[in-house]
Amino acid sequence: MKLAQANSPYLKPKVRCAVYTRKSTDEGLAMEYNSLDAQRDAAEAYIRSQLHEGWVLVPERYDDPAYSGGTMDRPALQRLMTDIKAGRVQMVVVYKIDRLSRSLMDFATLARMFEEHGASFASVTEQFSTANAIGRLHLNMILSFAQFERELAGERIRDKFSASKKKGMWMGGYPPLGYDVANRHLLVNTPEAETVRWIFQRFLELRSYRELARELNAAGHLSKLLVTQQGKRRGGNPFTPMAVHAILRNPIYIGKINDHGTLYDGLHEAIISTDVWERVQKSIKASRFKGRTPGKTSSILRGMVHCACCKSSMAHTFTRKKDGRLYRYFTCSTMRRRVDRHCSMPTVSADELEKTVLTQLQNLLRQPRVITQVWESLQGIGHAFSEEDVRRQLGNMAAVWDELFPLEQRNLIQMLVRRVEMSPQGADIHMHIDRIGELMVENNPKEEMSDEVNKRNAQPRDTRAHAIPAHRRADHGAGSARGYGQPR
Repeated sequence: MKLAQANSPYLKPKVRCAVYTRKSTDEGLAMEYNSLDAQRDAAEAYIRSQLHEGWVLVPERYDDPAYSGGTMDRPALQRLMTDIKAGRVQMVVVYKIDRLSRSLMDFATLARMFEEHGASFASVTEQFSTANAIGRLHLNMILSFAQFERELAGERIRDKFSASKKKGMWMGGYPPLGYDVANRHLLVNTPEAETVRWIFQRFLELRSYRELARELNAAGHLSKLLVTQQGKRRGGNPFTPMAVHAILRNPIYIGKINDHGTLYDGLHEAIISTDVWERVQKSIKASRFKGRTPGKTSSILRGMVHCACCKSSMAHTFTRKKDGRLYRYFTCSTMRRRVDRHCSMPTVSADELEKTVLTQLQNLLRQPRVITQVWESLQGIGHAFSEEDVRRQLGNMAAVWDELFPLEQRNLIQMLVRRVEMSPQGADIHMHIDRIGELMVENNPKEEMSDEVNKRNAQPRDTRAHAIPAHRRADHGAGSARGYGQPR
């Protein structure tokens, strides 16, 4: 009997290979032989050339026609990830690495998932594989340049938008209440313009976003309704306090175009007079939160603060000195209730802790990790927000935080913050990720529900976000080098 040679493929373990193809647009896909076919043929030829390594092609096709590489929300890619996790695929072969992803962050997520499940990645045109160390180094270099090219293109687009806005041009997007879009120009919608004028005048009387939203909804008013070219209806929802705030702070109603905080004369007609606009802005500015709590002896964090040292709650209390000044602070319940037990957690100034939590919450809403988790929670409940939509909306939420009234800030904190753990090193904030998604859904036009989502698997998510170490954020607490409160 003839023995098999040492380099025979029959002596190699089988490596099940999947070919993944993608095209960003639908141009040319109707042709008999299109780009996806060309990518697949090249990848299959490469797999055949690796027969001596035990590579075999799986019959399943993973094709994503007309899908952008800047998002992970692609049907074939999701099927491929499922098969990798199930052990049905050990090698992913693509024509070029940008077919798999154009985002360095997304690709890092994919690479980590591949490694966790014993899978590798190979590119036909770049001639490398992540099955070895030099291939992984090569991959990181190529991805860094791909990310640079993408960001450079984005900068060119932003520069073009900025130049157009300086000329007063409307650069597209969701039209504001009071205007319609025709030939890429804003035209006044008379009935909606009357509603906008009433909103500005009524706010000067009520000085409350929430009460104004209640009156608008009671009168049957709805937010701007838009029907897309695909026939989808967006908007037409009841007003929320944040939606009212967005209208009152939008300079487009005085005939201006905003470009990163700089206002330019627009080509459209103004709806609100400059006098009314300035009075409204002055009223908003006068009501901004300046670090005060809604009540002299209450705390926006009451019931949320816990001691990380002894796992007990921290009680909010206060004392008044002889000079009449009020001092509020949080102290560990173990120390208050049990004289026979000791805790290393010092008493913390309530004012400084509240300032730190407010600052950290604004920072957390901009963190990539939180953005990704909010986007995943929205996908889990079937809402079609893109990751860029989530990044933009959370950025807007953080940007308008200081404009909210104290009661509205208090309500948002109680909605978004689940727990604040205190230790001698600082504060850890635990957030309700699922509630952030719910807040986005409430304050944005209705999104289409995905047919593929399995609602039974949707579970609430939360994350633990660490505050800046005390020695790096001494400027956040007045008179405190700890940054989260002055020990007593």
